[in-house]
Amino acid sequence: MSEGVRRAGAGQGVAAAVQLLVTLSFLRSVVEAQVTGVLDDCLCDIDSIDNFNTYKIFPKIKKLQERDYFRYYKVNLKRPCPFWAEDGHCSIKDCHVEPCPESKIPVGIKAGHSNKYLKMANNTKELEDCEQANKLGAINSTLSNQSKEAFIDWARYDDSRDHFCELDDERSPAAQYVDLLLNPERYTGYKGTSAWRVWNSIYEENCFKPRSVYRPLNPLAPSRGEDDGESFYTWLEGLCLEKRVFYKLISGLHASINLHLCANYLLEETWGKPSWGPNIKEFKRRFDPVETKGEGPRRLKNLYFLYLIELRALSKVAPYFERSIVDLYTGNAEEDADTKTLLLNIFQDTKSFPMHFDEKSMFAGDKKGAKSLKEEFRLHFKNISRIMDCVGCDKCRLWGKLQTQGLGTALKILFSEKEIQKLPENSPSKGFQLTRQEIVALLNAFGRLSTSIRDLQNFKVLLQHSR
Repeated sequence: MSEGVRRAGAGQGVAAAVQLLVTLSFLRSVVEAQVTGVLDDCLCDIDSIDNFNTYKIFPKIKKLQERDYFRYYKVNLKRPCPFWAEDGHCSIKDCHVEPCPESKIPVGIKAGHSNKYLKMANNTKELEDCEQANKLGAINSTLSNQSKEAFIDWARYDDSRDHFCELDDERSPAAQYVDLLLNPERYTGYKGTSAWRVWNSIYEENCFKPRSVYRPLNPLAPSRGEDDGESFYTWLEGLCLEKRVFYKLISGLHASINLHLCANYLLEETWGKPSWGPNIKEFKRRFDPVETKGEGPRRLKNLYFLYLIELRALSKVAPYFERSIVDLYTGNAEEDADTKTLLLNIFQDTKSFPMHFDEKSMFAGDKKGAKSLKEEFRLHFKNISRIMDCVGCDKCRLWGKLQTQGLGTALKILFSEKEIQKLPENSPSKGFQLTRQEIVALLNAFGRLSTSIRDLQNFKVLLQHSR
């Protein structure tokens, strides 16, 4: 081999090595570079959210989720899919949800349902009033007779027009208590056609999108050459604010769930003992800007947007819980008082955040048009909550229903500001109320978002150390 050829080969080797280092450096910083800056449709930057969540919210919300009032969630995982014939439930063992025996449920939480079978047998007004008066477990049991009567009227009040979610009937024999701490959200192996059909139905049929516009990375979309989703985002930016917000909320929820699966992945199983932890390869597959053609960072930004929406809802609903009549009742007076103190402390933190999303910018047009758009917005989201009953994996269904209901409750709060401002201090109100189911979903859903943002910070560190 001539000297010239050897030099050329060496030069090519050095060039390749330099190119490799440049590529690795690019990959290491690309997530940080693209998931940063000010979010669209609001005046908040991602770094501020990261710091606020890390130092203010995450430690407290994690502690709150461990309290008895918030760890037990009653849910019906046996409701049939209302949209298509189910293709059977997932048989993977990690899809299974272990219900909690009622003997383990704090007496104050289950008190409202102790007469459900007796009521069905006798159907007397007295038993109905008794059950209604105990129904929520969020109201102090030491009420005056006048307040109890008001509470019964309140509990009978049909506020379905305000609901953004299809709520489970907690009195149904199929509804069971689940200990959320013993059934954590993580990767179960549930994937393929069944899982894809759920998300496709959500995006294609409920996000105000015409069939002619294709989402990026949609496996059913025809080849679009060098488009890489730009036509989709051109269409999205042409929508009104409310419809853009709707899409971002759904995309952010999807991103959050995917982050949970990446952060709690089955890494190995030795002698029947599973080992769960972060899976960098899975994270890159779902979010890396190169592997997702730039779509991953956009989805992660929508996660931050969703966090802002739910953060705003918590700051708005604080007056509801600050009233003396509201007691997060489990039957353990000392723990109940501590739980409420912790919750109110979290609310104080949410109110201190300086860059909240301004929900008044939504539905602000002419009254008739705004009312119609708001109702369309509500019904679309309510339909998505019904789609969660089509998820084939029980654990995925559990957490999908909880997080969807949590977001639906947040939306209900944001658009009930006048009713919340008029709440009486010492008696229930017909204008605005939350069931215990909604309260538990709201705080746990926000806890999941807080955890997602914390997980994203961890993945950034792991990506740096892995290269």
